[in-house]
Amino acid sequence: MSEQEFDLIVIGSGPAGEKAAIEAARMCKSSCIIERHSVQGGVCIHTGTIPSKTLRETVLYIAGLRKRSVYGLMSNIKSDVGVRELMYRKGQVIQQELDVIQQNMARHRIEVIHGTGMIADPHTVIVSKGEGDNRIVKAKVIIISTGTTPYHPSHIPFDNTLIYDAETILDLDCLPRSLTIVGGGVIGCEYASIFSQIGVKVTIVDTHNQLLPFLDREFAEAVTYLMRKNRINLIFSDEIESVETGENQVVATLKTGRQVVSDRLLYAAGRSGNTDNLGLEAVGIEVDKRGLISVNDHFQTTVESIYAVGDVIGFPSLASASMDQGRLAAVYAFKPEDEHKINALLPYGIYTIPEMSMVGETEESLHSQGREYEVGVARFFELARGQISNDHDGILKLIFDPCSLKILGVHIMGERAAELIHIGQAVMTLDGTLDYFVDTVFNYPTLSEAYKVAAMDGFTRLKSGFAQPHQLATV
Repeated sequence: MSEQEFDLIVIGSGPAGEKAAIEAARMCKSSCIIERHSVQGGVCIHTGTIPSKTLRETVLYIAGLRKRSVYGLMSNIKSDVGVRELMYRKGQVIQQELDVIQQNMARHRIEVIHGTGMIADPHTVIVSKGEGDNRIVKAKVIIISTGTTPYHPSHIPFDNTLIYDAETILDLDCLPRSLTIVGGGVIGCEYASIFSQIGVKVTIVDTHNQLLPFLDREFAEAVTYLMRKNRINLIFSDEIESVETGENQVVATLKTGRQVVSDRLLYAAGRSGNTDNLGLEAVGIEVDKRGLISVNDHFQTTVESIYAVGDVIGFPSLASASMDQGRLAAVYAFKPEDEHKINALLPYGIYTIPEMSMVGETEESLHSQGREYEVGVARFFELARGQISNDHDGILKLIFDPCSLKILGVHIMGERAAELIHIGQAVMTLDGTLDYFVDTVFNYPTLSEAYKVAAMDGFTRLKSGFAQPHQLATV
C-alpha cells in the first residue's frame, strides 16, 4: 500500500472539515481531506442546508407568495409538478458552491483523497477505495468531521418511495396530495411550511406539547397559529407506534390509537453520527447511543492527537458553528497556546415561512433563573418597509435588563429574520444597551428600523411600569 505523510488529516469534507484544512494551510501545515463520496461538501451542500433552502426560495417564488401579498395576485401550481422541477436551481447552486470549495482546496494546496477512512492508530488512517485498493495516510493530527445521517428507528420501514427521511424527501417524483411529518423540530417545521404553501395537506406528529420548544414561547405560539392558519394539522404529545404501507398510501398508527393516513410520510426526528466503521473503538474513543463523539473545550477527543468537530459532536449542530469549530480545532492542534473561542451568542435561523431567528435568552429562560427583564416589541406592519412589503406577521422582540439596559435576547419572525438577527447579536456581543438602538440612525425605509421601534417601546414600558419583574410580559 502507498503511504503519505501530512501534518493534518481531516476525515469528512463538510463545512467543518473544509475550514479545518484551510486553517491548517494558513499556518503553513500540510493537510489532506478524506471524503468517501465522489464529490466534496457533505450533507450541507448536497442533501441538507443548500438544497432545502433552495427549495424554499423556489416555493416562495413559484407559489407567488410575495406577489400575492403585495399585489393580490394568485399563482397556481400544476398538480403533477415534481420536487425536481421545483428545484430547478438546485444543480446550479450546488455546482457553484462546489466550484468555490474546489478553488479553496487548490489555492491552499489541500489534497482531497476520495475513499472511506478508518483510523488505525492515533496518527494513521487507512483509506479504502474498494476492491482492495487501500492507501495509508499518516499525520500528527487527525480531525473527524464526518457529520450525521437521519435517524432510522427500526419500526419505520423506510423505502424512499412512500416513506422518506429528511434527505431523501428531496427525491420525491411528484408532489403528494398529503404528507405526514414525524417530528415538530426545525427540519419538520421547515418542510411543513414549504409543502403546505404549494397545496400539500400536511400533518405534523410530535411527542412534545408544542412546536420548537426551545423558542421564546410567544414565537412558538405564533408559528403554531400560522401553521394552523395554513391548514397544517398538528398532533402533539403523541408518537408513531407502527407504520403500514399500501398502494400509494401510508397509514401511521399512533400510541393513542389514532390513525393518520397520507400519500407519503417524512420521518424527521433526530440524526445519528457517522461513526460506524471509523475505527474509533481501536483507539479508545467512545460514542453515545446516537453515534456522537464527546470532546473537550478544544474539540479534543480522549485521544490527544484526534479531534472531532461539526454535527458529529452534537449540539449545536449548525453549519455556521461547525465552520468555526473546524477552524479552531486546527488552531488548538497546532497553536495550543491560542485562547480564541467561539462566541457563546450563537444565532439560530429557522427557515419556516415566515422565517424566524433568535439569539440569547428567552422570556422563559430568564423567568426560570429568577432574573428581572423587560421587553420591547416592534411589529413589521408598523414600519414603512413592512407596509411596502405587506408583512403583517413580522415581529421583533428585544429582551433587556431593566437596570443596566443591556440586551439579553433578540427574537425575530418575518422576512429576512436570519439576516436581521446579526445586528442584535453584534450589539449583545459588545455589551450594548437599549440606548444604542435609540441613538443610531437606520436607513429608511428598512426592516432594520424595527430595532429602534422596539427599543423605544422598551423605554415606554419601563416608564409606565407595563410589566412586573419576574413575570412573563404579555405583548
